[in-house]
Amino acid sequence: MLTTTKNQQTIYNFLLVSCRLIQNVNSGNQVKQISSRSFPEVFIVFFKLGLTSFGGPIAHLGYFRNELVRNRRWISEEQYAQLIALCQFLPGPASSQMGFSLGLLRAGWAGAIAAFIAFTLPSALLMFGFAILLPNITGVAGSAAIHGLKLVALAVVAHAVLGMGRQLCPDTTRLAIASIAAIVILFTDHAWIQLLAVLAGAVAGFAVCHNVKPVTQSTLETGISPKVGGFLLLVFALFLAGLPFFARDGNSLVAIAEAFYRAGALVFGGGHVVLPLLEETVVKPGWISQDEFLAGYGAAQAVPGPMFTFAAFLGARLPEGIGMFTGAGVAVTAIFLPGFLLLSGVLPLWHAIASGPVAARAVAGVNAAVVGLLAAALYDPVWTSAVRTPIDIVVALVGFVMLVAWKLSPLLVVLWCVLASVTTVYIY
Repeated sequence: MLTTTKNQQTIYNFLLVSCRLIQNVNSGNQVKQISSRSFPEVFIVFFKLGLTSFGGPIAHLGYFRNELVRNRRWISEEQYAQLIALCQFLPGPASSQMGFSLGLLRAGWAGAIAAFIAFTLPSALLMFGFAILLPNITGVAGSAAIHGLKLVALAVVAHAVLGMGRQLCPDTTRLAIASIAAIVILFTDHAWIQLLAVLAGAVAGFAVCHNVKPVTQSTLETGISPKVGGFLLLVFALFLAGLPFFARDGNSLVAIAEAFYRAGALVFGGGHVVLPLLEETVVKPGWISQDEFLAGYGAAQAVPGPMFTFAAFLGARLPEGIGMFTGAGVAVTAIFLPGFLLLSGVLPLWHAIASGPVAARAVAGVNAAVVGLLAAALYDPVWTSAVRTPIDIVVALVGFVMLVAWKLSPLLVVLWCVLASVTTVYIY
């Protein structure tokens, strides 16, 4: 039996001390709130978005713009464009970071937390529910349905590689960086190689991506002081460097928090990039089987909200001795936290960073490298686990066409792949 009570107390005490330090440092420098009554408004608006925002991170940005810029006029188009640039610059879940920053601008820290909880809660609960139901999905039809979810993952990741490749590798230089990263990852089997590929991409981008232009203007005014921003960046670094020293028991809550925090801290380029990082985090140590992992990832395509709530499923399926609710809560909190710390820390420094060509070129190289990382994951583990027969290729290809050519909702792709997989079993 794991010592979950002791680990929970350790995490609680650390977070309590951190919150008190933030309050002390931030005294007199709170974010300017439009209205003290904005907090419930933020929660209601983002809860509605959390229930209806299907289609992944890029679609989420469109939903946010339509609801909060055009309809409600919380911020201007120029400010919204700056937030997009910032969230693309930083690692983490871009759409959730956008929601967090929009809540921050609207109603301060309370608004930021309200936006995160409201936007995340619906999909997290749905993924938690799938984790509970998964052991009961048995028999021939159940196995076929799970296999269909793997085919969903194949179609969705292929679509993500294509879309990210077009956006983040528009020239031969960045395409070469992505290709080299993919080859290196495919021919090595070490956990640290993914981080090395990202770092090498930053160096390569700085050296060869000379045609990348920096952001020339920043119009964001959050009220967060540079002092507070620096403190939050320090907290981010302390968690990243310090958690591994406390995660000696591979199954403890601290080890789980460290694993998901590390994955969330290294995700550049979009929500789908979390797939290879989490596969490295939870499958290779034996916490979750590869079949369960890909089934959960496929199911995540059928729910609205952020892709990172896949962590709720993974946390709930962790080894025995860790409660499902506790595991899901720790996993979700840990995977989102680094992106929010970085966002809050960089916001007051964004003008200086965005106007520098060095950062723009390095980030271009990083983005190209993560395209290669995702392309490698498309083959292993997604293709190698999902494709058993030529019929599987046909089913996944139709799902891919549904996404790329017909622009259909991922929910319809889920229905197609699962029904086709189940039907195929009974026919053949």
